[in-house]
Amino acid sequence: MLLDLITSRRVVFVGGKGGVGKTSVAAALALGRARSGARVLLVSTDPAHNLGHLWGRPVGDEPVRLAGPGDIVPRAGAAGHVDGLEIDPERTVEQHLSAVAETMRRLLPERMHAPAARHLQLARQAPGTHESAVLERIAEAVELAEEAYDLVVFDTAPSGHTLRLLALPEQLTSWTEALLANRDRSERFGAAVRGLGGGESDRDAELRRILLRRRDRFSRLREVVTDPARTGFVLVLTAEVLPIAETVEVYEKLTGLGVGVAALVANRRSPAGAGELLDRRRRLEDEHLARLRQRVPDVPLLEVPLLPGDLVGTKALAALADRLGPFPS
Repeated sequence: MLLDLITSRRVVFVGGKGGVGKTSVAAALALGRARSGARVLLVSTDPAHNLGHLWGRPVGDEPVRLAGPGDIVPRAGAAGHVDGLEIDPERTVEQHLSAVAETMRRLLPERMHAPAARHLQLARQAPGTHESAVLERIAEAVELAEEAYDLVVFDTAPSGHTLRLLALPEQLTSWTEALLANRDRSERFGAAVRGLGGGESDRDAELRRILLRRRDRFSRLREVVTDPARTGFVLVLTAEVLPIAETVEVYEKLTGLGVGVAALVANRRSPAGAGELLDRRRRLEDEHLARLRQRVPDVPLLEVPLLPGDLVGTKALAALADRLGPFPS
């Protein structure tokens, strides 16, 4: 079952087409692991955040406790906890650009401060700025999880946005390495012209340290995300034409990025033997899932039935977690 598949992993991304139940499955996975004693960080990267609504409490841009031992019915008395945060893209971009502006003020001569400020103002709305800033927060969450948690579960934005994010670590690492190489060539040339023997100013040394830290952070993130022993991607879908078509496409693109897909979750399956209408729908869903298995034959597929009531609160999420078990001993 799904909880067994993620037991050994430290990072799990839950994704898929919008409206298929990604947030519910991500929250149930987090709760299921917490019931077996794990310390779990649940992170929403979707601008349309739903964690707060799902858990019935405020969730913001810093970790808050969603479920502790007193909220969880544990397995064998081993209850852990679930903390949650919702990445705020606007706040993240503001913090990101503020940090860049402060660095520029320290490193650039005063005559360049005004042009640099104008450049950053334009960069605020430039393509890729939000994705880059959110990726920084994802990297921070992964690093935090390695120190303070047993598992981090990412409730991701709809598929296209998530694929762009997962492609960024390699792109940004390569871009930063190109910047470093250009700076090395420029510094060697400048030193030769000035006859300084390659000496490096404090300003140049600090800029180099900043670029190296950024390169190393994204390089570590890519290493974690593409390691199937540490990271798995769970694709959630409903047994309908469009979600299945998108699932196949996302699976192929994730594989191309080197990201392992741990499982498929067919959510909200129609019950069998519940009347002619639902029986007909169930048979159609069976046909769709059979086609999915033909296209993606080697990834475990878990079917989750349509559950009664609203999936809100710890009790309802625990009922969904029961469908993702059994819990590891």
